[in-house]
Order: sequence, then structure tokens, then C-alpha cells
Amino acid sequence: MADNFHTLTFQITTGSHEVALDITERCSEFLADRAAGRSGLLNVFVPHATAGIAVLETGAGSDDDLLAVLRELLPADGRWRHRHGSEGHGRDHVLPGLVAPHATLPVIDGQLALGVWQSIVLVDTNGDNPRRTVRLSFLG
Repeated sequence: MADNFHTLTFQITTGSHEVALDITERCSEFLADRAAGRSGLLNVFVPHATAGIAVLETGAGSDDDLLAVLRELLPADGRWRHRHGSEGHGRDHVLPGLVAPHATLPVIDGQLALGVWQSIVLVDTNGDNPRRTVRLSFLG
């Protein structure tokens, strides 16, 4: 690969309940190793049909609020045409239409250029699949 493109995948366990997991530190560690003071773009991607990446405040309730809104918009009931897995699992396949499976973020001098309260969050409503892969790619 070119010297200006670096990529890494890591595994994360999300558990059997819906979650919004802060992965900002993992992203920062990757940049410390691969960006070396350079500027560019970090792409965060989950190669799953039932998970997404959000940029939002965590720890003050916004992450829980996001999950509450998703429960209201995408109830875990029998209305879904996609029916394999646990009841309501079809909603998990609609999630990436609302919370995209990727985010591209600016990197300045090797550091994420996030706002003061912003974090990178893996959103997973699918309790049927507790192991997730996250791919980080830096171009700079």
C-alpha cells in the first residue's frame, strides 16, 4: 500500500443488548501509530448489515437517548419482512439506513479534529451477533 494510506481492523464484543460503544480512544491510538503528525482523513467503517457509526456526545445521556429514539423508530416486533434471527431482528437490518455504517473525520497534525463533546460511537442493536469488526483507514 502507499505510504499515505494505512488501515487496521479490530474486533469488539458488543454483547446481547443494544449498545452505543465509544471507540474514540481506539481511533486515536491508531492515528498515533499511523498518522505520525500528518493531516488527512480517518474513515471508520463497520462491515456489518446491522451496525452503524455515529459521532455524538457520550456520557451525558445522548448515547442512551439515541438508543431510545432507535427503539421508538425501529421497534423489535413482528412487523418486519426480514424475519430470520430473534423476533424484531428485521429492525437491525434497517438501522444502517439511519445510522450509516461509516464516518469520515478530519485529522489535523495526527489528531482527530472532533468537537469538544464529540465521540466516535459504534451503534449496535443486534443482540444476535455480539462480535463486530471495525475497520479504521487513514489517508493523509
